[in-house]
Amino acid sequence: MRLRSINRHILLTAIVLLGASWALPASAQEETYEKSEIAAEVAGFFEVSTVAAGEVVEKIFSDLGSPNAYITGNEGAGAIGVGLRYGEGNLHFKDGGGPVQVYWQGPSVGFDFGANASKVFTLVYDLQDVETLFQRFPGVEGTYYFVAGIGVNYQRADGVTLSPMRLGVGLRAGLNAGYLSYTRERRWLPF
Repeated sequence: MRLRSINRHILLTAIVLLGASWALPASAQEETYEKSEIAAEVAGFFEVSTVAAGEVVEKIFSDLGSPNAYITGNEGAGAIGVGLRYGEGNLHFKDGGGPVQVYWQGPSVGFDFGANASKVFTLVYDLQDVETLFQRFPGVEGTYYFVAGIGVNYQRADGVTLSPMRLGVGLRAGLNAGYLSYTRERRWLPF
């Protein structure tokens, strides 16, 4: 008799949990992008071959899995020991939400010299609420360049992970530490 009661309790708990998952808002039941979708978007945005884009995307997907959003945009950066970076773009969600205008800016310090302008394609992971994006994301940058000159690094804050891929022109070398602050409005002070 006791076993039947326990089984009934487990069954009721499972039904309640299953029903609760159906009742979650759409943002919590996030849809994610497939590798092939992102590789095609990256190839088109950077104007590189699908093979080159696929190799970069494969590496990021093996590290982080499938993103639920991405940001496309442009940025400029420069440094002489102390650096600044400014960018702007649009946030796109798999479920069709967006685009949302996004700006980013941030200081850096390190053994870093030069200037560059880049197109940026940022994969966004675990972003349940767009407001969570608007914060500081710390990082160390000694960017690793993959195929076709695409550089990738990772930034993480409050459970959200960003993986910016950059392809650009300029001359910049070194290693730096800093943060990027993502905002709804353009800010000239990077703090």
